[in-house]
Amino acid sequence: MKKLCLLGLVATLATHPVWAETKPAALNDKDAFVSDLLKQMTLDEKIGQLRLISIGPEMPRELIRKEIAAGRIGGTFNSITRPENRPMQDAAMRSRLKIPMFFAYDVIHGHRTIFPISLALASSWDMDAIGRSGRIAAQEAAADSLDITFAPMVDISRDPRWGRTSEGFGEDTYLVSRIAEVMVKAFQGTSPANADSLMASVKHFALYGAVEGGRDYNVVDMSPVKMYQDYLPPYHAAIKAGSGGVMVALNSINGVPATANTWLMNDLLRKDWGFKGLTVSDHGAIFELIKHGVAKDGREAAKLAIKAGIDMSMNDSLYGKELPGLLKSGEIQQSDIDNAVREVLGAKYDMGLFKDPYLRIGKAEDDPADTYADSRLHRAEARDIARRSLVLLKNHNDTLPLKKSATIALVGPLAKAPIDMMGSWAAAGRPAQSVTLLDGMNAVIGEKGKVIYARGANITGDKAVLDYLNFLNFDAPEVVDDPRPALVLIDEAVKAANNADVIVAAVGESRGMSPESSSRTEMNIPQSQRDLIKALKATGKPLVLVLMNGRPLSILEENQQADAILETWFAGTEGGNAIADVLFGDYNPSGKLPITFPRSVGQIPTYYNHLTIGRPFTPGKPGNYTSQYFDDTTGPLFPFGYGLSYTTFSLSDMALSSTTLNKTGKLDASVTVKNTGKVDGETVVQLYIQDVAGSMIRPIKELKNFQKIMLKAGEARTLHFTITEDDLKFYNAQLKFAAEPGEFNVQIGLDSQDVQQQTFELL
Repeated sequence: MKKLCLLGLVATLATHPVWAETKPAALNDKDAFVSDLLKQMTLDEKIGQLRLISIGPEMPRELIRKEIAAGRIGGTFNSITRPENRPMQDAAMRSRLKIPMFFAYDVIHGHRTIFPISLALASSWDMDAIGRSGRIAAQEAAADSLDITFAPMVDISRDPRWGRTSEGFGEDTYLVSRIAEVMVKAFQGTSPANADSLMASVKHFALYGAVEGGRDYNVVDMSPVKMYQDYLPPYHAAIKAGSGGVMVALNSINGVPATANTWLMNDLLRKDWGFKGLTVSDHGAIFELIKHGVAKDGREAAKLAIKAGIDMSMNDSLYGKELPGLLKSGEIQQSDIDNAVREVLGAKYDMGLFKDPYLRIGKAEDDPADTYADSRLHRAEARDIARRSLVLLKNHNDTLPLKKSATIALVGPLAKAPIDMMGSWAAAGRPAQSVTLLDGMNAVIGEKGKVIYARGANITGDKAVLDYLNFLNFDAPEVVDDPRPALVLIDEAVKAANNADVIVAAVGESRGMSPESSSRTEMNIPQSQRDLIKALKATGKPLVLVLMNGRPLSILEENQQADAILETWFAGTEGGNAIADVLFGDYNPSGKLPITFPRSVGQIPTYYNHLTIGRPFTPGKPGNYTSQYFDDTTGPLFPFGYGLSYTTFSLSDMALSSTTLNKTGKLDASVTVKNTGKVDGETVVQLYIQDVAGSMIRPIKELKNFQKIMLKAGEARTLHFTITEDDLKFYNAQLKFAAEPGEFNVQIGLDSQDVQQQTFELL
């Protein structure tokens, strides 16, 4: 028996990753463990750890397993089930040093259960709800064997022409930074080494949301002050929250691509911020250094990337091809490679993979009988979170909520569009599991009323746009037109409208209009749908627009035509039920815009916290020789922080505890909020501060805090906000983060425009 036990122990040690070879270093001593392992690795094995590959035709599964067993692959992305990943981890356990693989995926706003897109999550202004969405996404993804997600995406976006606006959390530095912290902690839980957690990898570092012209992959040219003040803080917040990884941006920054930017990756990220985790290039970014024009060939590109501090090369073969020769010639040092490998091994250690390579893969006998079973979804949570993300933009004459006894004409190309409901980057979500708006409304109305459905229009009448949207899905197109002529579709919708009490039109963008690589030169609802809306308006029936979109749209005309507008973004798996809950009044909308809605594309960029100028335009006053557009109203259609409710709220006059604040003191700003309507409801009370006169131009206001509160009808509550010197600090011309004595305006309101103001002085 003793002999058998001994044999069992030997077998266990032999199969466990590198235990037998790393006796000097206890597994609970990360630095020693990684250092010991590094000493045992050949150059080929080290470079292999820097390869992050995608499974595809060029890398079939058999070849991948062979490469893994040879120690030439460090991780994969886009393999997302336990049966897919187990054989690859088995191959890693056959390698000489048994270094485990990790498996990555873009889990952005849900894994199997798809939550609202990130821009919609931000519209909730509800940190608990946002955190729940991230926690559930991590649990679902980890249960499917995933170890790391390329999220959260925290790029500040102030140009909605940029398609990836949908993937971020809006325009405001403070709000996005708050969410960045929440999402990192949600993904990683108490530790990324837990079986129900993922390692976060914040992206896109850096400044990706500021690409010129809102055109994806374009250049970024920005002053240092704007960079430090507005764009860098969300990444820094994610790092401070413990994000284990950083994904590097595709854009250049002031002439240097992020993938080759030593200042960005080494001086700022590593030295100034103290980041010790894993850096990953974006897809093919090292090779793209040649296209950028900073590398003459692949050899130079690999050299620039490794010296800049890019640890893992995503879907790029240049490290494998070029690093050995660069090392031999002395153009790079062994330490350049070792530092990168150390971070990869360290990340795997932090994911818990050295202690258990099968931590998230589990045993085959425990695999779910049906990976895609509906029972694995978190529908109740998805519905609740989606409801919180919807923003009521207009409600003339209390058109909403709808009566459940009504006859409702539901029209529009997005009323019955399960794939669009999920939005882009929908991970492992399945369209068949999405609840459409038609599904949701029918479920609520039951036998009490009637829903008459008509498509009314196609997404677009522009064939070139249609071809573009289906380019990557030519074998299974996402956007499928109704072949009937446009007038026939409209006539059918008008007939439905004439037979109804009220019209609900689901209009906007298909999901393919606002993801990566889908920048737009205009932000109108496509003309085919605008023609439909015009025809519906002509019926004289009350018209409710349900917007589905991944960016702010130019809806000036639609705002004039519609009696009510509900911004739903892309609301996820339970979107149809969530929207129906709001339309029929079973849930009182509480969302607020995390991004400004311009009146037209010509106003871009339009964001609330712009710098003060010498000739500001004042609404209601003569506009000559002031900063204005003479051919349209100057100012947004809907401001940042805006959103209506089915009830009304009032704010008392603000009270300040003092008119002065010293550097170590605290100032209390209080206001009493009252629900003055007839139904319970939530609202977001927002606090803004303006630095009246500084050593450099300062914004007209900056969000510094907010509170989301639920009040019963008639209930009042006093809210307190604490202001300290830290809230008044900014990056000055010398890039020093400090506050300057002087006068400050504090503003409190229910959006960024409609505020009350008082003044205090920092001594």
